[in-house]
Amino acid sequence: MIITTTNSIQGREITQYLGVITDFIYAKIYNTKGLSFRDSLNSDKIYESSEEGIDAAKQEVLKKLEAKATEMGAHAIVGVTMDVEVINQGLKLGISAMGTAVALK
Repeated sequence: MIITTTNSIQGREITQYLGVITDFIYAKIYNTKGLSFRDSLNSDKIYESSEEGIDAAKQEVLKKLEAKATEMGAHAIVGVTMDVEVINQGLKLGISAMGTAVALK
């Protein structure tokens, strides 16, 4: 499955627009799981762990989009956008993704 932020795919022809797909997940911002007590007091280690968690959450929401597109018979998702919102006074993130499922020639 091709997933892209652009509205077209170089060298491929879009033959059918199957519809807009969206999904949403929640993710913890501060993830200290797996960190030692000492590292859990180190802001750099916490931020590094949080970045990894946010990246994993973004990949998870893209996988959910891909599953929806596959169910629709799509070969690709174009025009993908993501939005990240702070929820619960900064303790969690809401990550949404949206794109258009398409069939390719």
